[in-house]
Order: sequence, then C-alpha cells, then structure tokens
Amino acid sequence: MRVLFVSDVYFPRVNGVSTSIATFRADLATAGVETVLVAPQYAGAAASVDDERVIRVPSSPVPRDPEDRRMRWGELRRTLQELRARDFDLVHVHTPFLAHYAGVRFARAARLPVVETYHTFFEEYLHHYVPLLPRALGRRLARAVTRSQCSQVDAVIAPSQPMLDMLRSSGIERPIQVIPTGMPADRYVRGDGARFRREHNLPPDRPLLLYVGRVAHEKNIGFLVESFLAVRRSRPDALLVIAGEGPARASLAAQVARFGLTREVVFVGYLDRERSLADCYAAANVFVFASRTETQGLVLLEAMAQACPIVSTAHLGTASILQPGCGARVAPDEPAAFAQAVLGLLDDPERAARCGAQGQEYARGWASTLMARRMHEFYADVCARAKIASRPASAAGPRESNNERQALLDSR
Repeated sequence: MRVLFVSDVYFPRVNGVSTSIATFRADLATAGVETVLVAPQYAGAAASVDDERVIRVPSSPVPRDPEDRRMRWGELRRTLQELRARDFDLVHVHTPFLAHYAGVRFARAARLPVVETYHTFFEEYLHHYVPLLPRALGRRLARAVTRSQCSQVDAVIAPSQPMLDMLRSSGIERPIQVIPTGMPADRYVRGDGARFRREHNLPPDRPLLLYVGRVAHEKNIGFLVESFLAVRRSRPDALLVIAGEGPARASLAAQVARFGLTREVVFVGYLDRERSLADCYAAANVFVFASRTETQGLVLLEAMAQACPIVSTAHLGTASILQPGCGARVAPDEPAAFAQAVLGLLDDPERAARCGAQGQEYARGWASTLMARRMHEFYADVCARAKIASRPASAAGPRESNNERQALLDSR
C-alpha cells in the first residue's frame, strides 16, 4: 500500500502533529506501507530531518507566528500535480489549513479515498489568538469549519475518545476511528538526568518540576507557574523547568518576574528528541501538565515511558490517557490543590518511584507498533469501502449490493 501524507507542519517544527507523523511513518514502513509526505520548507532547516520520501514545498512566514510556515498555494498544487503519476492508494491529511484543501482536491481529482486526522481542538484555540472575537462566536465558527472540512473526506481519525465525542457533538457524521499516536521503542530507553542537569547548570540535589510542550497560551502554563509558587512555600528549594518554545514565552517570563521566580523557573527551549529530551524527563522529580486543549497528550506518555511521576489535570484527550492504573496523580484546576499533589510526591520519594514504575508499565500498552497496525487496518477498510462505493450497481451481485453497499451507506 502507498499513502500520500499532506501536512502544514513537520519537523523541524516541534509539536504533536510532527511527532505523530514521524512515528506513524516509521512504523507503517515496517508494516509494508510506503508513505510520501508533502510538508512546508523551513528556513535554515537541516536536511537530516528528512528521508527521500519527504517533499518540501516552498513556504512563507506566518504573520505573528515565527515557528510556523505557510506553503505557497501555487507551489503546493504543482507539487501534488507532479505526484499524480505515482500509484497512491489513499491520501491522509493531517492539518486543516492549506494541506486540507489541497489534499482533498488532489484525492478527488485522482479518484482516491481521503482521510484526515483531527489533531487539534480549535474551539479552545481561537480566543487565545483572536481575543477580540467573542468566545461563543469563535466556538460556533470553529465548529462550522470542522463540519465543513470533515464532510469533504471519507473518514476521520480522532487521537482519543473524548476527541471523537467532541466531533460527534459538532455534528460530524462521517465514519470516525480512534487511533492514538503510540510510543516508539526508543522512548523507553532511560535518559541521563545527571547529564541534563550538568548541561543546564541545574544543581543535582534540588527537586525539579518539568513541563514539556509548546509554550503557548492554550497550554495553561501560567497555571503551572501559579501552582509552583504554592509549591515553593513548602519546598523553597524546588525548580521549574519549561522545555519548549512558543508565542506565550514573553508573557510567561513576565509572570515569572512578577512572582519573583526568575532564578527558579528555567526556560530551556526545544530539546533534541534523540537524546536531550529523554535526559530531561529523567532529571525531573515530577512532570506537571495542565493543558485543557490536548487531543491526546503525547508528552504524558513520554514522561511515563521515562518512569517520571506525573501530576496533571484531566481534560479532553489527557483524560483518555490518565486512566486508573496509569500511575499519575490527577489534580484539580486549583493552584493550591495542584501544589499539594506535587508536594505529595516530592515529600515521598518511594511513592513517587512506585508511580513512575506503574506509569512506565502502563505506557507499554501504547506501543507505536500496535497503533500503526490499527492505522494500516483502517486504511485497508477505507480503501475497500471506497472501492465498493465506486462500483456501478450492475457490477455488483445482488447479495453484495444489498449487504456491502447498505453497510457503507449506514456507516456514512
């Protein structure tokens, strides 16, 4: 099977979508599924992040968002047109911007089925980036766009059950399959926490709280800073490390300064996923997370894979991960209560170690090879349904027409 991926983001842009694409491509390849990825070209990006089946499209900066790039529409269309000669079986769209419209257009012209992974909960994003837009109006607008886009594809992939429920509540009637992004085997290889502390001049004996992810307003990192302030009333030696970059960096730095925490909150930026990221998790005493907009929450699984104890709120996709037996402590959306959950682990290292070990064992059930197998089966099912739907009624036997065609119509 050969599948065309189209996305508005990919490495070196670090986020959950990039990680999901890279993880699935690697494991699908071992299952015999060849993928070709069309993604933006980033200024100064190292060629080493690509393989021969990654095709970069010239792009322009996105206003007020230096991390992202916008593919040039004409170049994107020409790139896809040049791929028409390849014998693809299916198109998989990963983002709802230009990649969606170009991917759907290519698929329809080539008479191919098209699926889309709905990675992002846009209802909760708009008010952070368009603050003048009333929140209720923004939600209605986001849902209208979601319904429109999902109606243009043959099937939708949700990274978690709560995301599927949200899509259904938005009025999506297309078939939806829950397929999370899994953890590759190398994520379970223990990092070197002492090395991370040395490289970032962090004392070896001070308790370290860690956040990893995009430094964006919707990630609710300001809440973590408030909770950290409460933690320090009992543990004045505690540090908070924020790993990542994003548009909220300046406002967070200002908040940290107001709280008098400039020397206790350390921003380390993006980390190399092949070495430094594992070291970072291994250096932490507690991983903290409070995002309300995650469609899955991959960083929780990454922390678990490194046996790092977790304190987190549970919203949307994170709730699907933070299940009984995962080892994490689920805390309320209240700084003092969240801080108490953190202190419960800092003050009881044996308990923290048990939680970390339990989380690591739990994370093994999210192996990326298992998720890739489910994706492969999903692709085969979508292709089979599309093939049945495209047959003239006279070409199918009576039993096939009555059963298979009706099943297809019912699923839609």
